[in-house]
Parts: sequence; C-alpha cells; structure tokens
Amino acid sequence: MSLPMESILLPGNPACQGCPHALGLRALSVLENVVLVVPAGCTTIISGVHPKASFSVPVLHVPFASAVAVASGLAAAYKQEGVEANVVVWMGDGAADIGFATISGAAVRNEDIIVVVSDNEAYMNTGIQSSGTTFWKAKTTTSPGGKSEEKKDLAGIMLMHRIPYVATASVGYLQDFVNKLRRVSEIRGFRFIHLHSPCPPGWRFDSSKTVEIARLAVKSGAWILWEYDGRFRISSPSKPYKDETKRVPLEEYIKTQGRFRGLSGEDIEEIKKKVEEQWKFVLTMEKTFK
Repeated sequence: MSLPMESILLPGNPACQGCPHALGLRALSVLENVVLVVPAGCTTIISGVHPKASFSVPVLHVPFASAVAVASGLAAAYKQEGVEANVVVWMGDGAADIGFATISGAAVRNEDIIVVVSDNEAYMNTGIQSSGTTFWKAKTTTSPGGKSEEKKDLAGIMLMHRIPYVATASVGYLQDFVNKLRRVSEIRGFRFIHLHSPCPPGWRFDSSKTVEIARLAVKSGAWILWEYDGRFRISSPSKPYKDETKRVPLEEYIKTQGRFRGLSGEDIEEIKKKVEEQWKFVLTMEKTFK
C-alpha cells in the first residue's frame, strides 16, 4: 500500500483509539499545498489548540453551516494572489446536513475546491444523535428504537449536480481513497468524496476493529465504492459484489455493531431491500454514464 510516508496529521493527537478520521486525514497527505477548512465536529477536537496543534498544514475552523462557502472564498483569494493551494473541506455527516445549502451552491458554481465528508453516520461529537446518513435501523440517542427515516445518499445527490468529480471511499480501503485523491489533484472545479468512517464509540465496537468493519460494509454490499469523472464506474474493491451471491451476508456486518443490537428478522430483511435498491441505482448509473 503506497500511503504517504509523512502525514499532515501529527503523532500524539487527541483522536479516539481506532478513529477513522485519523486514517482518512493521513491519506490527505498525498495532496500538495493542502489548506484545511474544518467545521465543528470530531476533527475540531483532533486538531488540538495552538501552539500544540495536530496538523502540519494551515487549518481554518469555521461554523457548521459555512465551511464550503468559506472554502470557496479562500480558494478564490489564493487564485487572485497566484498562490497554488488545494483547499480541502474536511467535514462530518452532521456538518454536511447543516451546511448542505452551501455544498450545493458551491457545486452549482463549480468552485475549485475539494470536499470530503468523513461519514460516521451520526453526530458523534455532540452525543451520537441521528443524522441524515445514519444507517437504516441504527440506534442513536435520538433514535433509540432504530432509525426509521430514509438514509441520505450524499454522493448520489452530488452526482446529480454534474460536477467534475464525485466518488465514494472507505477507510477500510485506503489505497482506493488515496488513488481517488490523486485523481482529484489533477482535476479543477468542485470535487466531492464521500468517505465511509466507522466510529468505535458511536457504533459500539472494539477500537481495534475499525478497518475490519469498514471492509465488511463493502463486502456485504452495504457500502458501494464508485467514482464519476464524466464516466461512472464501480471501484475495484466493490466490483466482485455486483454479484449478490458473492457478498458476505449482511448479518455478518450488522452483528459486529452494538448500534444494531435487538434487530428483528423483519428489520434485517427491510435493510436488505434498501441495500438492493442502492445497488440498482449504482448499476443504473454505471449503464447510463459509460
């Protein structure tokens, strides 16, 4: 695996054990001249406090709703001054909920920025509340009986904006994520990556299992890796699982996490139907945008 030898995230940072954000942030090191824009969330804590900050690159902390708007202005200012910079918004799914208007607006304007949503499927930093991307039937502090609402497909929504680049990624397949970051570095305009980031305390699993559970999400078909740059294609780690018979049983993924404890057989069957609906969408996009 050709991950960067040097990381923009420094040792001794206050990330939780097994934190998926720490894995994803290290992968960002393949980009040159990174400037991070970080809305409130777990990464705000990971960043630390000056002069003992945890990043070796400039970081601008902003309110939930304004991250992408601020990044758009920052990128324009760097361009005006003739300064080379990769302005990257690193946000959670909570910030993507609250700040979606600015995400959509910047996408429509095709602002020259990179947006990475590191999705741990809940508002983890404020107490594990349900978010738009919380998995079906998952228990949170605001959905103690399991989430009943639909799961938001952020990458699918961004695909409909017809921006230059959209992808999904996973901390379980960091080489795939790194490859996608390298591609976005060669593209100008609005680029969006939806990164699946299993959270040990929020999902209630042992902190040594982060990568294993992230991979199970892909192998069971619950998280599909794909990318679009004018052509839609399913990424290599997910290709074998286009065939439903080759997937790990969804129960193998679900049983690893305390957030699914107590699900009924009917609940699991409902989740399976939702997963199949997502596969139908992805396979349709693959045929449509060849």
